[in-house]
Amino acid sequence: MQLKSGSHIHLMGICGTAMGGLAGMLKEMGYKVTGSDQNVYPPMSTQLEELGIELMEGYKRENLNPKPDFVIVGNVISRTHEEAQALLESDIPYTSLPKAIGEWIIDWRTSIVAAGTHGKTTTTSMMSWIAEVCGKKPGYMIGGRPVNFSKSFKLPGGDYYVIEGDEYDTAFFDKVPKFIHYKPKNVILTSVEFDHADIYRDLNHVKEAFYTLMDIIPEDGILVCFAEDNNVMEIKEKAACKKVLTYGFEKGDYRAENVQIFEEFCTFDVLFLGEKITTIQLPVFGQHNIANALSVFALTEAMGWERSDVLEGFKSFKGVKRRQEIIGKPNGITVIDDFAHHPTAVKLTLNSIKERYKKRKTFAVFEPRSATSRRNIFQQDYLDAFIGDWTVVIAKPFNQTNIPKEEQFSSEKLIDDLKKSGTSCHLSTSTDDIVSYLKQNSQPNDVILIMSNGGFDGLYQKLLKELG
Repeated sequence: MQLKSGSHIHLMGICGTAMGGLAGMLKEMGYKVTGSDQNVYPPMSTQLEELGIELMEGYKRENLNPKPDFVIVGNVISRTHEEAQALLESDIPYTSLPKAIGEWIIDWRTSIVAAGTHGKTTTTSMMSWIAEVCGKKPGYMIGGRPVNFSKSFKLPGGDYYVIEGDEYDTAFFDKVPKFIHYKPKNVILTSVEFDHADIYRDLNHVKEAFYTLMDIIPEDGILVCFAEDNNVMEIKEKAACKKVLTYGFEKGDYRAENVQIFEEFCTFDVLFLGEKITTIQLPVFGQHNIANALSVFALTEAMGWERSDVLEGFKSFKGVKRRQEIIGKPNGITVIDDFAHHPTAVKLTLNSIKERYKKRKTFAVFEPRSATSRRNIFQQDYLDAFIGDWTVVIAKPFNQTNIPKEEQFSSEKLIDDLKKSGTSCHLSTSTDDIVSYLKQNSQPNDVILIMSNGGFDGLYQKLLKELG
């Protein structure tokens, strides 16, 4: 549907990272943009405020008055929401976020889609920044706030559009993975694990989504995939494109070797088919980030981008907010914010922090908040992730009201099992309790890693204030 400049577009669920980015692009395209949400917290609320976009609290019927010309519905919205019911009763045209991006933003351009259970946001951010350094004038949509850019989105000025390809479903009326709508031509596939227990039955159900992605990559597209993930290697066999490249540490066409860790950056050699071709300097840490960088490098090589510019892009990459982001150093205590919530991501992040801060005492603070982490399907996996040489602080799960008792994740059980393993740990009853515990037990030169995919009841600001 074509809308005139100045038309009023309303976004339901506007504070999601992708929805907020789309809102910003639509505003730049000359539309009047409003939005509604019930979970309003930074950084997206701040970004919308900076853009001058009117934000309505709650999903109320009156949000559609005055009547908008078009509505975009986020995947947090269900048919039971009052605002959604009002939309369905009206004659207002509507669509989903991914479909709007595919049709209005990506359009005819070459899309670069970063997909997989882990690493999408960082990989998309790296690729977007490197495309910028290489002079490609890319558009991008990132599921976080990249530090190199002032916003999580940008309208394309050239032929490329870089986007995070989420496997989560699209909308209550469009139950397919988001990446289906992104016209994927060049794809990075980082990993495939069971996740999103609220919409996927099991691992095979997740794989089906990625098989669909493989089917729609065009013949002249490129697939870059992680060689050390068995699920990825199984799925890549269904790829419709002719060019498929692999990467890894022990396996793959492209391999990373001779990793050197320093406090401000790391370096690693890149081998292609067994021969060293270059060395990358990267200011972010951990094997997962080295793998992300290797995947981006492999794709830029396949696309023929200037290697010297690509290497400069890696060197100047500043990371993503809420991905191992140092948010303060009060009294010499390093406080780090990270989005990790899947047990694999938790384990990788913790290992990365210990690798970077080898001799420092580390506190790992975790809020079970995602749809999957609030369920007990990963109860044992979280135990395996948290066992180690650090002190673990576990919060009570966020709002388990709609989860059957027998399916609920138990912070108490995790703490009991950690104690049996010999891992230092503490069960928290509230954010105030966490702040009090950390204030009493942390010392200058310690590291506090906070992991949550939400606002954690304002823990970050409270902790910095008390420690400062």
